[in-house]
Amino acid sequence: MRYLYFCTSPFSTVSINLLCQQVLLSQCHRFRALVLLGRFLDMGPWAVDLALSVGIFPYVLKLLQTTMPELRQILVFIWTKILALDKSCQVDLVKDGGHIYFIRFLDSMEAYPEQRAMAAFVLAVIVDGHRRGQEACIGAGLIHVCLRYLQGSMPNDAQTEPLFLQWLCLCLGKLWEDFTEAQIMGLQANPPAVYSPLLSEPQPEVRASAAFALGTLLDVGGDACRDGGGDDECDDDEKIRAEINIVRSLLNIVSDGSPLVRTEVAVALARFAFGHKQHFKSAAAAYGKPQSNSVLNSLPSLAHIKSTGSRFITNTNQYMQHVSIVSSQLGPLTRVGNENPSMVRDGRVSTSSPLTTSGIMHGSPLSDDSSQHSDSGIINDIVSNGVVHHSRPKPLENDMYSQCVAAMCTLAKDPSPRVASLGRRVLSIIGIEPVVAKPSNLTGSSRLGETTSSPAPSLAGLARSLSWLDMNADHLPLTFRTPPVSPPQQSYLTGMRRVCSLDFRPHLMNSPDSGLADPLLGSDMPSGGSERSLLPQSSIYNWSCAHFSKPLLTAPDDSEDILVRREEREKLALDYIAKCQHSSVSKINSNPIAKWDKTFETGTRTALLQPFSPIVVAADENKRIRVWNYDECTFLNGFDNHDFPEKGISSFCLLNELDDSLLLVASRDGNIRIWKDYALMGKQKLVTAFPSIQGHKPGDQGLNAVVDWQQQSGYLYASSEISSIMCWDLDKEQLIHHIPSSSDSSISALSASQVHGGQFATGFVDGSVRLYDVRTPEAPVCTTRPHTEKSEEVVGIGFQPGLDPAKIISASKAGDIKFLDLRNSNDAYLTIRAYRGSLTALAVHRHAPVIASGSAKQIIKVFSLDGDPLGTIRYYPTLMAQKIGSVSCLTFHPYQVLFAAGSADACVSIYADENYQAR
Repeated sequence: MRYLYFCTSPFSTVSINLLCQQVLLSQCHRFRALVLLGRFLDMGPWAVDLALSVGIFPYVLKLLQTTMPELRQILVFIWTKILALDKSCQVDLVKDGGHIYFIRFLDSMEAYPEQRAMAAFVLAVIVDGHRRGQEACIGAGLIHVCLRYLQGSMPNDAQTEPLFLQWLCLCLGKLWEDFTEAQIMGLQANPPAVYSPLLSEPQPEVRASAAFALGTLLDVGGDACRDGGGDDECDDDEKIRAEINIVRSLLNIVSDGSPLVRTEVAVALARFAFGHKQHFKSAAAAYGKPQSNSVLNSLPSLAHIKSTGSRFITNTNQYMQHVSIVSSQLGPLTRVGNENPSMVRDGRVSTSSPLTTSGIMHGSPLSDDSSQHSDSGIINDIVSNGVVHHSRPKPLENDMYSQCVAAMCTLAKDPSPRVASLGRRVLSIIGIEPVVAKPSNLTGSSRLGETTSSPAPSLAGLARSLSWLDMNADHLPLTFRTPPVSPPQQSYLTGMRRVCSLDFRPHLMNSPDSGLADPLLGSDMPSGGSERSLLPQSSIYNWSCAHFSKPLLTAPDDSEDILVRREEREKLALDYIAKCQHSSVSKINSNPIAKWDKTFETGTRTALLQPFSPIVVAADENKRIRVWNYDECTFLNGFDNHDFPEKGISSFCLLNELDDSLLLVASRDGNIRIWKDYALMGKQKLVTAFPSIQGHKPGDQGLNAVVDWQQQSGYLYASSEISSIMCWDLDKEQLIHHIPSSSDSSISALSASQVHGGQFATGFVDGSVRLYDVRTPEAPVCTTRPHTEKSEEVVGIGFQPGLDPAKIISASKAGDIKFLDLRNSNDAYLTIRAYRGSLTALAVHRHAPVIASGSAKQIIKVFSLDGDPLGTIRYYPTLMAQKIGSVSCLTFHPYQVLFAAGSADACVSIYADENYQAR
């Protein structure tokens, strides 16, 4: 035992050597020695590298021949840590038959799901790009074992463990990746039936892994097929039908809320397009042929939801039923072909293939092309390069190819830079090259302390399983924790994990040769100059492997500090709430405590106040976001939310108030982007992005999305010029409800209750107001039409402070503010005639008995909940008593009697009651 004691001291090469040579050879100390070795390897890659350098490998390889059951779990853990660093060990494992050991462990009902997930990881590494490993595992029945647990035919709790499901999918995907024999066996197992339930799993990692496994079943074709000369020989009707069924399943998740999932769908579509290139070229030509001047002017609205449940459409014919006109801001689409590499595009001459241009081949989310065009549209014009020299696909197949082309176009205009870049690469494979003009910089000249252009966003994804740790290892993953209400409630949502999924190795992502695949763990990519080597590579496998290279036995060092800070903020919030509820606001000071003139080139569109820091965030009508400290009147940061001003910015929401908050930014077209570190100069990072509105016309210039965030439930509600409300679960990154609005009019205002999870209220253009509950999504809970005199549009709506879920305040453009109790009466119990028309904004304080309204007539009025006026703001306190501008937005501080006002003259002002004191 002296050797065990010696090894607990600071590790050195000598101590590891003694552990290998003396302890592992001793049977009586073997188990404890392996446990100690496992703890050492869990310390990080440096520990694994040190152990391998002193010769640990042959010892642990030899132990795979043992039959001692107590050693199985620790051996699987040790091999997991070794292969997470060095996949070259796969050769020796297969040579010595070690794969059989892990297949048996995977099929064991006694091990915990997390441990079996490690066995699946080891087997995935064994078959990753290793043909002998693939053949050996197929011979040992690995496909049958994995499919058996995925199908859920064996009653065991393992099916509920996301990490286990994820690695079963990844293991199968790597097993039949680029291996025809394994792909045939996979196709015979009816993969859509096996994987379709997984594509609607609540964990995005599981959905992405299932999409990856389905994508690897799609054969990219042999050389004869790619050359276009052997279509008749290569086409196999049964195989094509199986592949089309797979693609049909993948089309159902083209609009998934997770960029990780949409990335895998794009990669799978690229493989399908490459294997069926000639048919796709025919479908692409036919897609634009009926239009004059070869204009592609119809795109589908994706993922129409048939019911209010969590499943997506199952009939892909619906995919093509919702078409709309592409707006003028979308860039041109050029049809290109291999036989004519030089083409004139928009007056420019291209001398290279679309697959080899830097903007497509190296479409890293950190590159200019990727980030600049993430919202770019696709492609209006398709110019044929000549006669198509291949056979025409069957009508059913042609319909599927057309649906795929439409899906590719949708991906090419995705709000996520990575997904959009992949979508453009997929279009290039079928001979359609997007040509996107650089957007003009409308932000004007640079201001003091502000850069002229924001850095390209680095995309970060989301992880959910409690076993996942932060990929950056610099802070604990954030949770969606509900801010306290009055009285405090304990039902907090704690499952949310936020990690930088696609940015955990920034030096690789910044490399000009990194492309879209993360070159981790020696992932094999076809070499050479063939077109096949230019196919986009999946990222979910490498992303998932990084989990096992992190410490699994210990929590992050800063977890305790984060919990302490969260408790402090919760206590502070409760104190603020108590003060707000018992305060008697008598007057709002008309002199702003802070003010910024000519902040934007255009008017201020929306603003937000942080709860625990004197920080205000504001956005203009186009794309620019700026952040200030209003106590010190200092500028903190400025950046562009997107790169196309016509998309605009609709509203802000603050996520995770009790932790390091995230800024949710909604564009007018319904695209959502979530930012972290947004208050640090030049350090903002894009966490995720997705389109929240589905079913609208993508080219509708009048689109103005309304969204609101509900911290308690983790739901995001969104609607626009459509007849329904989308309910997104951001914890799952999934659309869970498609709630009909039950009105012929469109929604103009939306507010989510911060006290009662699942409830929200909407105001309509026709002046009506409705209250909804996600527990009964079929119809609204209450409906009333308080603004009947002129049937004016509802411009603002909010829940009154307190615990009553049916007390609502709404304001119409006509200038009247209605106080409603929807459960007791459809009529307003109090009406305030605030203005004679031109009311433009309404804000209701979350806890204090105060509301504020603004008008186009340059007046802000503040009232109590009893209708008593508390203040009127008309002028700025200057020598000339300059009038305030037309009020465009109002927002209250969550826990103080303090509000921010934005105006059409690009000014932002902060107003407070007479008792306000700077921190």
